[in-house]
Amino acid sequence: MGSWTLKDIRWDRFDRSKLDPEIVKIVKAAALVEYNGGAYAHHLCRVFYDDPVFQQTARRWGEEEIQHGRALGRWAELADPEFDITAAFTRFQQGFQIDFDRDRLRRGSRTGEMVARCIVETGTSSYYSALRDAVQEPVLKEICRNIAADEVRHYQLFFRTLVRYLETERIGFWRRLCVAFGRLAESRDDELAFAYYAANEIGKPYDRRRHSHAYARRALAIYREPHIAGGVKMIFKAVGLAANSRYSRAAARLAWLLIRRRAGRLARAAS
Repeated sequence: MGSWTLKDIRWDRFDRSKLDPEIVKIVKAAALVEYNGGAYAHHLCRVFYDDPVFQQTARRWGEEEIQHGRALGRWAELADPEFDITAAFTRFQQGFQIDFDRDRLRRGSRTGEMVARCIVETGTSSYYSALRDAVQEPVLKEICRNIAADEVRHYQLFFRTLVRYLETERIGFWRRLCVAFGRLAESRDDELAFAYYAANEIGKPYDRRRHSHAYARRALAIYREPHIAGGVKMIFKAVGLAANSRYSRAAARLAWLLIRRRAGRLARAAS
């Protein structure tokens, strides 16, 4: 496990006067996704069935992801007494179903699987860093600081496994780049949209487009350029490019402009 537990969080510092209702909604959704980490760990253990060293890493990672969900869920219940993390997670699991028992490689190789995991950890570390810097409520800020640090460490765990498998699988740069782009594209799939719905829209029908936009509009608003730049460096490293090159800086600038453009478009559509 990581260096913190729920007992270490100073829950008595919770300050309702510093709540942002828009932030509360995306934290609820994040809690459900994080709490589902154990299922993803199970899938990784199936894929890496003959690698007990990595299986141990995956199980530890899954336990820490569940802890993230518990921390965020407990905070959300403080922020919104009507929110029930257990009931919301049940709705989420019933509506967003993936076959976690399969042992087929989705990315074509174990190296590809680790590139994909590095991309996910890049996204989560950037997200929780942005959320940490955006919020005023002290307990949530503490939780996000802890989670962001965990996600960077998780990236490093998966990257080390990536390097280890590169020695035998010899997956080239272009294949790794394709996997990275593919996983980035999947960030717009149903998972976050349905999590937002399950956490915030009880009794209403699920509308993928509407709920995806509702989540993205609130989530994209918290980012600042340094969060994106740090994430781009991590992506470059995962695909085998120099993280501190002028190409990385150019890509970070472009990514930031695209994110601001989409955030502005979503905000205008909502108003």
